[in-house]
Amino acid sequence: MKTVAQLLKLKSQQNQQVHTIAPDQTVLEALQLMAEKNVGALLVVEGRQVKGIVSERDYARKMVLKGRSSVATPVREIMSAPVITVDTHKDVDHCMKMMTDSHLRHLPVVENGELLGLLSIGDLVKEAIAEQAALIQQLEQYIRGE
Repeated sequence: MKTVAQLLKLKSQQNQQVHTIAPDQTVLEALQLMAEKNVGALLVVEGRQVKGIVSERDYARKMVLKGRSSVATPVREIMSAPVITVDTHKDVDHCMKMMTDSHLRHLPVVENGELLGLLSIGDLVKEAIAEQAALIQQLEQYIRGE
């Protein structure tokens, strides 16, 4: 079972970049950045500390349904906080359990207070499928006596 550190190293350079926004920036700026980067969520970072996460879901539920203005509302007012994080020593199964139990789609990787990366549920599912495929191949080779 791979660790978070190993998983971060395997992610492509393009997928390793974590897009962030400051808590005092507007919701409109967050939406523009999400559209530009083609992502569904941004980590809300102040200094080097993760303060929250803002997603399209936050926008839909806390802005659109309440008739609030994206231009005048700071991200801090709609972000989800506190953020559940993981360190680099945990394995894929642990992360999947955390994300499933807490209904998360994104899991920031933080070590000693520093943001190192972001794992999505898709990253974890892809790795779990690859590990299961490798195990199946090993078992088939064992059965065939190879």
